[in-house]
Amino acid sequence: MIMLEKIKAIKEEIAAAQAVNKEAVEQLRIKYLSKKGAVSELMSEFRNVPAEQKRELGQKINELKAFVTERIARLKESFELADEVAADDIDLTRTASPLPLGTRHPLSLVKKEILRIFAGMGFTIAEGPEIEDDWHVFESLNFPPDHPARDMQDTFFIGRTPVDVLLRTHTSSVQTRVMEHTRPPIRIVCPGRVYRNEAISARAHCFFHQVEGLYIDKNVSFADLKQVLLGFARQMFGPETKIRLRPSYFPFTEPSAEMDISCDICGGKGCGFCKYTGWVEILGCGMVDPNVLKACGIDPEVYSGYAFGMGIERITNLKYKVKDLRMFSENDVRFLREFEAAH
Repeated sequence: MIMLEKIKAIKEEIAAAQAVNKEAVEQLRIKYLSKKGAVSELMSEFRNVPAEQKRELGQKINELKAFVTERIARLKESFELADEVAADDIDLTRTASPLPLGTRHPLSLVKKEILRIFAGMGFTIAEGPEIEDDWHVFESLNFPPDHPARDMQDTFFIGRTPVDVLLRTHTSSVQTRVMEHTRPPIRIVCPGRVYRNEAISARAHCFFHQVEGLYIDKNVSFADLKQVLLGFARQMFGPETKIRLRPSYFPFTEPSAEMDISCDICGGKGCGFCKYTGWVEILGCGMVDPNVLKACGIDPEVYSGYAFGMGIERITNLKYKVKDLRMFSENDVRFLREFEAAH
């Protein structure tokens, strides 16, 4: 019969029908289930069917309508589920893909390496407050009352009554705090941020980072200091690195020295980076002044010690050839991504 053939044809069409979006599903619904759709047309033709065929054809048309309705509903549900997944930003049908990860800041990388090296030599980490008082930053470290570092041009003072409160200018204040409450032997490194009232430029900043070291025990000598610093330099910059110590002055050490390393760019032959000297300065050091030991309650007749301090920015400049200090605090993602391989 012609109507049975139409029913069969419509069923095959809807079974094979596909849709690329919800709009296409709606077009299928209109084509087959609307008032002028294919199924509705069959029901209109059903009035003219002979009585003896009505039962069979009526059942077939109802089965077709149910099949078409279910098929379209499934297609619609598939797109509604996709919308829900997109809204939740989770697609359970996709394989997992890695998310882009950030990396450590170059200063953090270098600080971690410095601390690792000194930890291997038996040093422990000590930290202290960035907001300090004058005694811990200056007086206990043998700074005379008229020392330029106490002047407002070099130090950020927060309050000056009844005691001077300031942002620490070096992490030596942490060494003082440890010496106050710890009996020798003392072997510590003190990392942290420090502040100085300086004009910001490619070579200077109003805040930067330091790592300072302190070792106090019986019979500590300058030779011990030199050997520790040589070991540090060779682990940080390479086994062929050479060092030299030049006389200098610091209020809290006597004798005092500044340490240079052989330029790792030219191998000590001389270049623009080392100003054709073959050497690059990296830190200051010396034997702890007896007055500092006395101020912290340690007998300088029994104990001696050495101290050293370096700027993390300075070491990072040398290690990664960064010429402008401001780049470390500008948070330029392009600059930071250059250190992904070092992470």
